[in-house]
Amino acid sequence: MTPGQKFRAAVQAERPLQIAGALNAYAALLAQHAGFRALYLSGAGVANHSHGWPDTGKTELADVLIDARRIAQRVDLPLLVDIDTGWDDPGRAVREMAGAGVAAVHLEDQVPAKLCGHLPGKHLVPTAEMVARVKAAVAGKPDRDFVVMARTDAAANEGVPAAIARAQAYVAAGADMIFAEALRSLDDFRAFAAGVKVPVLANLTEFGQTPYFTVEELRATGVAMILYPLSASRAAAAASREIYAAIRNDGTQKNVTGRMQTRADLYDILGYQPPR
Repeated sequence: MTPGQKFRAAVQAERPLQIAGALNAYAALLAQHAGFRALYLSGAGVANHSHGWPDTGKTELADVLIDARRIAQRVDLPLLVDIDTGWDDPGRAVREMAGAGVAAVHLEDQVPAKLCGHLPGKHLVPTAEMVARVKAAVAGKPDRDFVVMARTDAAANEGVPAAIARAQAYVAAGADMIFAEALRSLDDFRAFAAGVKVPVLANLTEFGQTPYFTVEELRATGVAMILYPLSASRAAAAASREIYAAIRNDGTQKNVTGRMQTRADLYDILGYQPPR
């Protein structure tokens, strides 16, 4: 199966499909170990963790591509990648991602100097401009099964009906799936799933506009995918801060080793048998 076929099969096999955010190959192995069927590489995560930057559109295709390639080469789960606004050439971005083993990408309808989808002050391009982005991305698909997902941030600025109208235009332009950003209620998701005749993704990022709905709640709305883009990385960052502080303050790590992964567990996740 091609990566795109694997992603589409996962969407059909698990409704809604839970997609785990993974910022590197080891995180991807952990998610696979937990039983997830699909993975996600966040553009914000690449900016924050690979570069130490906020998610303001500073990263380029090459920045995201290197992390995507490492994940796709190590883990045999389909990978969805955030390609922001498609940069200068959405078709090239799709071709490069597909060449790296990625199964699916999503691109959004914000202006290039984008913001996190759950922050105020977002600015969107006109529908026609996003339609052109989608068409360019679709033209770069290596095969019909590679997934081009169109994300709309319009609900926050223009309202849910306008966001659905945008999504319908993106589907007409060739988008295979829709990423509905920053919806606030189950009724919003229900309206999206009913109004858009392709699979719809719900983004459950923490500390944002969308409540922490359960799988069962979102299944009832007709949503096809649930994304947890940065959950594990947020937890890892919080734990790392505490460990650094403890070592610095105590002058030793012995008081916090119980909160660390053991060498044996690391080797188990890596599938490594050290020499005896």
